[in-house]
Amino acid sequence: MKNNYSVIMAGGIGSRFWPMSTEAHPKQFLDVLGIGKTLIQMTFERLLAVSPVENIYVLTNKDYKDLVLEQLPLLNASQVLTEPERKNTAPCIAYAAAKLYSLNPEANLIVSPADHLIIQTDNFTSTIKAGLVSAENGRIATIGIAPTRPDTGYGYIQFKANSKLQPNDVVPVQQFREKPDLKTAEQFIAAGNFYWNSGIFIWKARTILDALKTFQSELFDLFAGDLSNYNSPNEQEYVNNAFCRCEDISVDFAIMEHATNIDVVLSNFDWSDLGTWGSLDTHLKKDASNNAVVGKNVHLFGTSNCIVNVPENNTVIIDGLENYIIVQSENRLMILKKENEQELKNYLKMID
Repeated sequence: MKNNYSVIMAGGIGSRFWPMSTEAHPKQFLDVLGIGKTLIQMTFERLLAVSPVENIYVLTNKDYKDLVLEQLPLLNASQVLTEPERKNTAPCIAYAAAKLYSLNPEANLIVSPADHLIIQTDNFTSTIKAGLVSAENGRIATIGIAPTRPDTGYGYIQFKANSKLQPNDVVPVQQFREKPDLKTAEQFIAAGNFYWNSGIFIWKARTILDALKTFQSELFDLFAGDLSNYNSPNEQEYVNNAFCRCEDISVDFAIMEHATNIDVVLSNFDWSDLGTWGSLDTHLKKDASNNAVVGKNVHLFGTSNCIVNVPENNTVIIDGLENYIIVQSENRLMILKKENEQELKNYLKMID
């Protein structure tokens, strides 16, 4: 595995997980399941099966470096790469690819968000290994997730329909489709050859740098124009300058919509991007009334289909609620109808 490098993307704020997730302490650093592990810790443990610990890097905002090192004590400070400001995923990937290519020109990069929930870790490992074969052949591999519902919140990957395809098969991507409306999403599901785009990528460092040079030459020049700056005392200044000058752009728009050498690995592991409290619901244990509760002293009466997350030392009584999300964190309390969850960002803007 000496050529396998994992890059954990951990710079987001996770505002839709308010009030637990805040800018000072975003969701990737939280134990949202109440199991004693944070999301970034679970991600790190998964990646140990495909990368040596010394080859795992975290790319995060400069404000979170100490938090990363606190939660991942097996890493040293040089394995935490920091961005001075948020400029979306393409600049982050350009930074990581340039640095790791300068370390090892044969580097394979496994790029994973820090805040995804994946329980079936053995299946995850098998899927990543299938993607690494694609990467070794100079392809760009993205992990596709078999859709379980016509969700309008995800991008979709289309591939050629074939009834003989099996989990972990690797097939060429025909096209990426942005978040659809409900009718279109239903058509995708019915067609059977559309998977959700997980945002987990596998490629050789040189492959993604070549793609950047072809499709995003300015971004390439900023981050990879002079590789001698990497792994030197000049690295952070060089990177800070690149982030200051670069475009705010996602890797999907920068590369994935243009490149033709893209494969999708048809995964068979459970997956959630934990974008909202509702997306967490299916992963929590339920009581007889379909309530998902995190907290030791929560007492429910006439309450059903609720998500409750409160600190362990708090005693809570809830009476007569149905289909609500109730979350307390420090001096913040949210009581929100499940059906209004997509309004949370708007509510936060109103009280800011």
